[in-house]
Amino acid sequence: MKMAPILRALASHQPPIPALLVHTGQHYDQGMSHQLFEDLGLPRPVVHVEAGLRSWDRKMPEEINRVLTDQVADRLYTTERSALDNLLREGIAAERVCFAGNVMIDSLVANKPHAKPVADTLRAHGLDAALVDHPLGYGVVTLHRPSNVDTPETLRALLGVLGEVAAQLPLVFAMHPRTRNNIERFGLLDLIDTTRVAVLPPQGYLEMLGLMAGATLVLTDSGGLQEETTALGVPCLTLRENTERPITAEQGTNTLVGRDRAAILAGVAEILRGEGKRGRVPEFWEGRAAERIAADLWQWLRAGAP
Repeated sequence: MKMAPILRALASHQPPIPALLVHTGQHYDQGMSHQLFEDLGLPRPVVHVEAGLRSWDRKMPEEINRVLTDQVADRLYTTERSALDNLLREGIAAERVCFAGNVMIDSLVANKPHAKPVADTLRAHGLDAALVDHPLGYGVVTLHRPSNVDTPETLRALLGVLGEVAAQLPLVFAMHPRTRNNIERFGLLDLIDTTRVAVLPPQGYLEMLGLMAGATLVLTDSGGLQEETTALGVPCLTLRENTERPITAEQGTNTLVGRDRAAILAGVAEILRGEGKRGRVPEFWEGRAAERIAADLWQWLRAGAP
């Protein structure tokens, strides 16, 4: 989602700018890795897009990857202004950094008209689309962080809270393979009421976009969904104590509720009363970040970049 608009912008720039995409293979699942390349048509200085994001949780592998990549990058593009402060604190010169905006939102803007209807997605998996035909709508759930799904006690507690939410609002749970495996391994399947929770495997981008766009709320521990719900104006409750995307909470629709049952239920109740955060779309999240990156990259290369 992030690189597709940048590669298109580089290819359409005059003159075209050659690019090499390095795929880390972070997600070890066909539906969460290679399918994205197929869906989005993704075809030597080190450039880091989404530089400077920090959760301040060094137990997260992604946090270590972010810090190391920023240190070795020659050019760094940020999604929000606070990221520059993080980079400066880590000794990175301001002239290496460009505030370009959020390329993930470029993909969202381009693909929103093609988002799959939620009813079609449910029917494609043999589920009853009537589940989401509820006066209050439906919620979307994703969970995959090790801190949330790798211990029986924590996962049991979260599934219990989700059950309480589902009693008020039908849920569509796009279930990560890690989460599904742990639910089965810990013997927690009985905690999911399938009359109130539609369980799906990992979804393609257009399917997930359709699920989020039509949702009343989203419960997640995903960083990307925090951004996308802010752009869509959909209230998001993040089941984490921290976020590397603080602008989604400061300006957007995101609220950090952690794993605290009372906080989660209070957040849901507020949204169902029509009092959830609507926020605003942050600066440079309008769908043109890739164009700014391409223009800056061309000028930087012409100026004799390494």
